Amino acid sequence: IILVSSSHNDRDQSLFISTDEGATFQKQPIAFFVETLLFHPKEEDKVLAYTKEGKIYVSIDLGKKWNLLQERVSKDHFFWAVAGVDGDLDLVHMEIQDPSGGYRYITCQIQNCSDKTMTVPFAGSTDRDSLTVQDDYVFLQVYIFIMYLLFLQDLQIISTDENQVFVAVQEWYQTDTYNLYQSDPQGVYYSILLENVRSTKQPEENVLIDILEVRGVKGVFLANQKIDGKVTTLITYNKGRDWDFLNPPDIDMNGKPTNCKPPDCHLHLHLRWADNPYVSGTVHTKDTAPGLIMGAGNLGSQLVEYKEEMYITSDCGNTWRQVFEEEHHILYLDHGGVIVAIKDTSIPLKILKFSIDEGQTWSTHNFTSTSVFVDGLLSEPGDETLVMTVFGHISYRSDWELVKVDFRPSFPRECTDEDYESWELTNLQGDRCIMGQQRSFRKRKISSWCIKGKSFTSALTSKVCECVNTDFLCDYGFERSAPLKLESSKCFADFWFNPEAPPEDCVLGQAYTSSTGYRKVISNVCEGGVDLQQNLAHHMCPLIAPKGLQISIREESLAVRPGEDITFIVQQEQGDVLSTKYQVDLGDGFKAIYVNLTMTGEPIRHRYENPGIYRVSVKAENVAGHDEAVVFIQVNSPLQALNLEVVPVIGRNQEVNLTAIILPKNPNLTVFYWWIGNNLQPLLTLESFLVTKFAETGDVRVTVQVSCGSSMLQDSKVVHVFDNFHVLPLKFTKDLDMYNPDIPEWREDIGRVVTRLLAKETSIPEETLMTVVKPGLPTAADLHVLLPANQPKKKRSITSDKRIAAIKQALNAHNISFFLRGGYWVLVTLADSGSDSQRIGGGSGYWAIVVLFVICLVAVGAFILYKFKRQ
Repeated sequence: IILVSSSHNDRDQSLFISTDEGATFQKQPIAFFVETLLFHPKEEDKVLAYTKEGKIYVSIDLGKKWNLLQERVSKDHFFWAVAGVDGDLDLVHMEIQDPSGGYRYITCQIQNCSDKTMTVPFAGSTDRDSLTVQDDYVFLQVYIFIMYLLFLQDLQIISTDENQVFVAVQEWYQTDTYNLYQSDPQGVYYSILLENVRSTKQPEENVLIDILEVRGVKGVFLANQKIDGKVTTLITYNKGRDWDFLNPPDIDMNGKPTNCKPPDCHLHLHLRWADNPYVSGTVHTKDTAPGLIMGAGNLGSQLVEYKEEMYITSDCGNTWRQVFEEEHHILYLDHGGVIVAIKDTSIPLKILKFSIDEGQTWSTHNFTSTSVFVDGLLSEPGDETLVMTVFGHISYRSDWELVKVDFRPSFPRECTDEDYESWELTNLQGDRCIMGQQRSFRKRKISSWCIKGKSFTSALTSKVCECVNTDFLCDYGFERSAPLKLESSKCFADFWFNPEAPPEDCVLGQAYTSSTGYRKVISNVCEGGVDLQQNLAHHMCPLIAPKGLQISIREESLAVRPGEDITFIVQQEQGDVLSTKYQVDLGDGFKAIYVNLTMTGEPIRHRYENPGIYRVSVKAENVAGHDEAVVFIQVNSPLQALNLEVVPVIGRNQEVNLTAIILPKNPNLTVFYWWIGNNLQPLLTLESFLVTKFAETGDVRVTVQVSCGSSMLQDSKVVHVFDNFHVLPLKFTKDLDMYNPDIPEWREDIGRVVTRLLAKETSIPEETLMTVVKPGLPTAADLHVLLPANQPKKKRSITSDKRIAAIKQALNAHNISFFLRGGYWVLVTLADSGSDSQRIGGGSGYWAIVVLFVICLVAVGAFILYKFKRQ
């Protein structure tokens, strides 16, 4: 036993370990925080510990010493080796996240698990939280773009025993139902068994499927089918080949006629699992009590949610009896020789009921003198036990009360052979040959009052039958011509399936057989008789041309960085691989020819040193034909910087150029997303600029996002849109050109300096002036003179604005200058003294600035340094 204890101190966690069944415990401090423990199924001293950080530690001495096994492991998706399937029982199956963010399936030994020693059984990436290892099968979910698979919404694994997989698939047209499929022994090909099985979505996205395997008799399942909102219960005796409704009882528990007659009325059962693991679900079966089924449901044309009468059968669903009017929790003791029932209710109880004659009669027993709220039922280990425990609480504030009930004193003796009788398993049609054999079981006589005991076995005899039509079901690619059970129904090929087509692994020179449309039910042991698989057509494998050739990257992303290692994987759906040559061209001059490439699974490793787009192709060719697969690889450096350049003042309905300056430049690899104002729908361009107009005056926010590979940057600016404003061109003394790095931040700083000096010199409000320094050399700028926001419309005459005169006077008088490092004074003046020195913004005469330039390498360096300095 290992108990996990976490103290209030976050730095301390311990395990308490017992090797004497809990008599004593030894405290063992550990250096990590345990979230889950997974014990080895065969060797009790070996255990895995999972942490919230996704790490797995392993111990081979029951928790005394621990070693880190693996990191970035998906929770609940790691498994010990399966005995009889995995050659090494010290193997661990794991789903891990690789550095690129994708998920992979790996296996490794607990003694040595590193990147060099781990095995990758599946070459490609898998979907997150999809790895499941169960019996003989390993399940992975992978997104593949195939038309029909796009309509598959969900898949749930029902069972994997007896060399067969049962799955429930929710297809595109289904919301609360699933279709039931069963596989061939390899778990590769699936045939449909039953459509529209009801499902219920639980919290945390868990899904419950209304299908139940009846324990004790192999091949028997119960399922609830929902069609047009109507739920009905069906039973199969041959693993889903045929389905039938449940026969209703003729009388109820009080002996009155039920008046429930097929085909309009049947018995229907709730097939729910209990939320509480210590009580039975709505249907109870057990391996050591074959034929005994007890469940909650109702009689009628369909299942009714609020009706939970209790019914029982002792002949595996042939005949049913009503035993209670309300749902009860059930516990089987002594191989079903004693059935204990406690009412499922929210009020306190002190009475339980029990039956020793398979529910024919019931006795009551006061298991406590004080009523308790029943929380659960437990039986002692062993199928032969007659001791049970009821646990619950007297009040909502009290501790648990445990009451042990021992039925052993009620029985005077052990059973002998004379106390048993036999019964034969039949289906609802009375057929004795089920799953290819006649099976008889023994049960205690109703008149015998004795204990079955530890040595009791229920199986008596079995006899192999001759095969008949019902021992065969539709093969892969075929479907029944009628639903449920019709003896005359036949299997026909689906429209998408060609029975004559050779299998994918068909090798030239070998032979293959085409299906007749039927295959024997797996686990069916019939011999001789009818053989629906006979007269198979034999064909020689032709030389098949390559088809379905695919090339992919193990690291998933098609956008990589220069110098990054890439692993290409080539796969092929069909074709004779032994006679096929594969010509590989990686787009940067590397070319090679491979043989048996898809058979060996050999990966192609490569590294691109320079940015660009590379066309990677693989061509498979043999005498019968060829196929080609192409993938385009984007090699780019991550984006480092982005600056949005736009004239801050614009006239209404005038074209304006928005320009995004990025570092580094990745030609043909960058996508630009432009958002104008509050519009949620962006404009997309492959160019770094966008020409647009603004129809309304006011402040408009312009945002650009730049995406390149896996990196993305954003910048945003506000543009002021006016009907009218002044534009005065400005010039600077040439000394400024020597110190002009031609970067946005420097131009913004110079503009702010000039605006502040002009406002101070002329007493014009600074918020009505805006100086925009243009890119490039010689250094030049435009002064935008804006109208005051509170000025009446009738006074908004640009030609009479006295502010222009004041500004010109300050500039012509050489009153606007600032000091530059190196001992230079920079003088700001009007660019021209003629009539063109004043331009008017707005209307048809608006002058627009187009920002089109290239940053040289020197400017790039200055841009980075200046940016860091400002931040």
